Amino acid sequence: MTTAPRSPRLLLLSTIILAVAGLTLLGMSHGQEPPAPAAAPTAHATTDSPSAAVLPPSSNPTAGTAATATPSASTPSAVESALPPHGEGSAGDKAIQRNLETAWPADLPATDERELLTAGRALLRADATGIGRAKWPEVFPDSGQAVAPAFATARFRIQAAIARRDTSPNKAVVHLVWAGMDRGGTFTDLRITDWHFTRTIKKGAATWTPQPRT
Repeated sequence: MTTAPRSPRLLLLSTIILAVAGLTLLGMSHGQEPPAPAAAPTAHATTDSPSAAVLPPSSNPTAGTAATATPSASTPSAVESALPPHGEGSAGDKAIQRNLETAWPADLPATDERELLTAGRALLRADATGIGRAKWPEVFPDSGQAVAPAFATARFRIQAAIARRDTSPNKAVVHLVWAGMDRGGTFTDLRITDWHFTRTIKKGAATWTPQPRT
């Protein structure tokens, strides 16, 4: 028995299907694999730079209760802390002075700054050790009495100081950082004290007058 010849249309359709299937397989064997999913970006923790010698002005602390300066975590990196560790001694004083000057650029005439620094240093010494209080009776009303010094003279040291304008051209503040041993024998450095001054006219000349603590 003979087999009837297949329809030419069926043969053509079969050929097309096989060709498409072959091309598909060829593409899968030589084509690029689908790209891998992008890796999630790694999170990097960021922290603020430590403080520069940014020693915040105190609100008129007395020598016996002056605050100890502590680094601030929110200070911009431009003024990164160069403060020496506590107990560094006089070797670290230059770094404190440099940081103060960086944090608060000079804004007073040089002559005024020198006058204010001289007075501010003397006032702090008088307040802490009792030496020279009689020069400022308006600041130390008890200067005529025998007062036990809060800090030992031998262990008192001013570590750094700056004088800057305080809200107006006729007002100024002397910001001091110092170290001392109190009557209890505790030595602490990086203490902070501010002295405020106003410009007054005495005998026709302008001078800076310290303001009593309130």
